[in-house]
Amino acid sequence: MKYYIAGHRGMVGGAILRRLQARKQAGEAVDLITRSHAELDLTDQQAVRDFMQAEQPDVVILAAAKVGGIHANNTYPADFIYENLMIECNVIHQAFAAGVKRLLQLGSSCIYPRAAVQPMREEALLTGVLEPTNEPYAVAKIAGIKLCESYNRQHGTDYRSVMPTNLYGPGDNFHPENSHVLPALIRRFHAAARNGTEEVVIWGSGKPMREFLHVDDMAAASLFVLELDTQTYSAKTAPMLSHINVGTGRDISILDLARMVARITGFQGRIGTDPGKPDGTMKKLMDVSRLADMGWTAQIGLEQGIKQTYEWFLANQDNFRH
Repeated sequence: MKYYIAGHRGMVGGAILRRLQARKQAGEAVDLITRSHAELDLTDQQAVRDFMQAEQPDVVILAAAKVGGIHANNTYPADFIYENLMIECNVIHQAFAAGVKRLLQLGSSCIYPRAAVQPMREEALLTGVLEPTNEPYAVAKIAGIKLCESYNRQHGTDYRSVMPTNLYGPGDNFHPENSHVLPALIRRFHAAARNGTEEVVIWGSGKPMREFLHVDDMAAASLFVLELDTQTYSAKTAPMLSHINVGTGRDISILDLARMVARITGFQGRIGTDPGKPDGTMKKLMDVSRLADMGWTAQIGLEQGIKQTYEWFLANQDNFRH
């Protein structure tokens, strides 16, 4: 089986690659295809077409995306909508043109309306207004879902989409401005602990509730959904076949998350809040009952996962001096 992983150098793509490499080492017939951004620009339609026609993969895993936190989404909205739309359109269409029957696209929980009933079910898609701080990115991810759904309806392909909650883990982005909340907290509290800082002020009120999923769990869930036989997948996802939520079904306030990170990094000072900064959506919790009914649940607890991620950060922190 020939797998092409788009975005293999990213956090999720890298975790999926590690799992498939382990299978290959165990003797499974797994042929892995990867290309770095320098080798293949996924926003270049002709380049993607030539690549797909030459490689002829059996399975495509679309984990490539432009991602970032509230600050990055607010600062670069045009980049987020353009690059993600182009990546999805090029990879999905050119996979179809090359005869690829099985594809898995990774999306995001931000596809759901800002005021969606909690926990958010798959059926909440397109039922309300999106969160303004990441609307361009969310629109692009919704388009990706609908691309997969439309190719399935018109051409009989088996293109599936999984919608993860907030992800973290080894390989995360720890940039001081463009990272998501958990790696940003790890970096800030680590620095504060080492420098003897008396107080760390977190962005917003600290009241928003967020759900976090370890990237190794996400990789396991992605391959689980990808490999469900068509009959089981269709029966379990009816009547909505377009996408599946992936998460833990448990959330935590940003302030409590900060306290957990402080403990793990050894920070013993005060934790303050800045209500003048945006909170974003106050609660984002995924309903993961559909995936649980299929037979998969998350295995890595949040504190355990943060400790593991912090250990990875410590081992790789020389790469984050920017």
